[in-house]
Amino acid sequence: MNNDNIVKKVCKELGITQKELAERLGVNDVTVRNWSSKDNAPEWATKFMNLLLDYKKVKTKADKASQIVKLLDELKEK
Repeated sequence: MNNDNIVKKVCKELGITQKELAERLGVNDVTVRNWSSKDNAPEWATKFMNLLLDYKKVKTKADKASQIVKLLDELKEK
C-alpha cells in the first residue's frame, strides 16, 4: 500500500463517513476510527476497502458507457 491511510482514502473517495464505512464492513465504528488513527487495518479489511474502491471505478465507467449508448441511440433517432 502507498502512504495514504486506506480508511481516510476510502471515506474521501466514496464520500462516506467512517461510521458508514464501519457499517459496510460490519464492524464497530470505534474499530474503524482506531484503524484510521493508527493506520493498522487488518489485511482482510484493507482488501475489502480496496474492493470498494475498485467497485466505484468500475461502476463509474459502466455509467459513462451507458450514457454513451443512450446518446448514440438518441442520435440514431434523429
